[in-house]
Amino acid sequence: MADLDLRPLSLGETLDRTFTLYRKHFLLFAGITAIPQLLVLALRLAQTLFMTSPAARRNLPVEQLQAGTSNGLLAFGIVGVIVGLIVYLVAYLFAQGGTVFAVSDLYLGKSTTIGASLGRMRGQLGSLFGVILLNGLAVMGAFILLIIPGIYVACRLLTCVPAALLEDLGPRNSLERSFGLTKDFAGRAFVIYLLYFVLAYAAAFLFTFPFGLAIALSAKNPEAVRMWFALSHVGEFVAQVLVSPILTIATAVFYYDLRVRKEAFDLQFMMNPSGPITPGAPGVARTLS
Repeated sequence: MADLDLRPLSLGETLDRTFTLYRKHFLLFAGITAIPQLLVLALRLAQTLFMTSPAARRNLPVEQLQAGTSNGLLAFGIVGVIVGLIVYLVAYLFAQGGTVFAVSDLYLGKSTTIGASLGRMRGQLGSLFGVILLNGLAVMGAFILLIIPGIYVACRLLTCVPAALLEDLGPRNSLERSFGLTKDFAGRAFVIYLLYFVLAYAAAFLFTFPFGLAIALSAKNPEAVRMWFALSHVGEFVAQVLVSPILTIATAVFYYDLRVRKEAFDLQFMMNPSGPITPGAPGVARTLS
């Protein structure tokens, strides 16, 4: 945003600013998400290429089966799953962190690029992984109690990723920071989550459901199944690139709105625009409804 506009926002303004940032800088956010996700797509396409259908395994020579071909395929599959999880996790962390850094720069009136945003994730992967892991454990623990507490905890922890990256906090401190910032504002976080899930399911239905249907209809044709599987991975990649930045952008915008609303971050930034983004001093907080 060329004209810096740091002020408390309504829920509608938060969402409007999210989509304005996304629309004006679509190539930036799509690129930040797409580049790491290309690794995931390449791995999934490779797995699909070497996928052996049950029908094909039945046609293997008996000697190969007796030599342990099935065990080899099983071991290959397990290794593939582990590698896939690692690649997906790294891609997810880079996309999340790069998007948060890009939103921060744009929101504070600075310019940025895909390379610069992703480059700022160097040295941050371990810390961000800890934040995501601890966040997931906290939400899962709350869901064990009941669904409502789980949703509430997830809403209160929505801003833990921007807090961790922009304030250089550790996993535990970032969760505590998010809990403090979102006090009395869990309802807004819930609406952000709800909007994202609606868009995510709509994109999945549009870009992956048709290929899933084609896979079911082509069950007796292994080559066709392999082709539809590959296309479904491409569709999933497109849906991910288009939709996943929206939640991260909204989360970062929401984080800054809470900072402005509760800590007068706009005044802090005006006094020291080049200074670090640190938690506001207790005496600076403003009272706003």
